[in-house]
Amino acid sequence: MADRPERSHPEPKEEIMRATYRALCEHGYADLTIQRIAEEYGKSTAAIHYHYDTKDDLLVAFLEFLLDHLKTAVHEVETTDPETRLEHLLDQLLVVPEDHHDLLIAMLEMRGQAPYNETFRRRFERNDEFIRYMLGTVIDQGQTEGVFREADTDHVTHALMTIVDGARTRAVMFDDPDTLETARRVADEYVTAVLLDED
Repeated sequence: MADRPERSHPEPKEEIMRATYRALCEHGYADLTIQRIAEEYGKSTAAIHYHYDTKDDLLVAFLEFLLDHLKTAVHEVETTDPETRLEHLLDQLLVVPEDHHDLLIAMLEMRGQAPYNETFRRRFERNDEFIRYMLGTVIDQGQTEGVFREADTDHVTHALMTIVDGARTRAVMFDDPDTLETARRVADEYVTAVLLDED
């Protein structure tokens, strides 16, 4: 997610989301506080609490904000060619995060809380479901148009998400900048073998 407002005067909630992004990158999840977000926002903690009762409420909204950015990036692709759309979606999932390593760390920290925090778990589940839906939709479209060969769409989307999640985790845990690039190649190889090869 690029930290650039799309409008000259973004709405307060968008400003808070961008402040949250900066604070997460700077401090990580464990050391994140409403005070630190407020410092990035340039206003008091009361200005944030006006919109969000708790830090968890704000972070759940932030996860939705990130998903909205992904949706926008995918929908902005003007081509209707399923293969190109799938490539772009995989780029968004595996190439774009290379420039947001600190955010990947914070997201992994938040995912680690999901088994104990039902609110986080539900939001992560909804985000995951929607990304799998986007993948599945473009794969189904490709099969309908004869661009992709017939395959179990649910299985393919699950496999691609496993590549994405595994790569993001390894990139953070082992501080390996090549992991996401490798995973992107693996995703292409998998798509070619399962959806494109005629042999």
